[in-house]
Amino acid sequence: MALVVGVLLLCACLLLGWLAIRRVRLMRGGGVDLCLRRRFAVTDWHFGVGRYRGDQFAWYRLTSFRVGASVTIDRTEVEIVDRREPLASESFAIPYAAAVLRCRSHGEDIEFAMSRDVLTGFLSWLEAAPPGRSTGYRQAS
Repeated sequence: MALVVGVLLLCACLLLGWLAIRRVRLMRGGGVDLCLRRRFAVTDWHFGVGRYRGDQFAWYRLTSFRVGASVTIDRTEVEIVDRREPLASESFAIPYAAAVLRCRSHGEDIEFAMSRDVLTGFLSWLEAAPPGRSTGYRQAS
């Protein structure tokens, strides 16, 4: 019995170590902290790390063992549908968010909750493009 408990504790420690190392690597590579939700219920927010990769923004869920990105959006296909302050009922789910952006990409709505610094970087990334190329960035009115 003690052997089984020891093996389970070792596995749990290895998994937690993997998640910690993964987060550190993502943040050192230019990652930013932000929350995401696809289903629009108050409890469906997920913490994660976003990274800019050229014309793509990749979001990695913090508690996922997946090697690749959980969500990827293309700068040329994204549209900002709405921008708002977090609701009081969301304060426990997204504690440090200053803004919530609802974006649409390929007909799917996604919400990002982020701090003001991350918001500034995200909007700058959306508006940026190499010379002679349009970003496709548009904001719904």
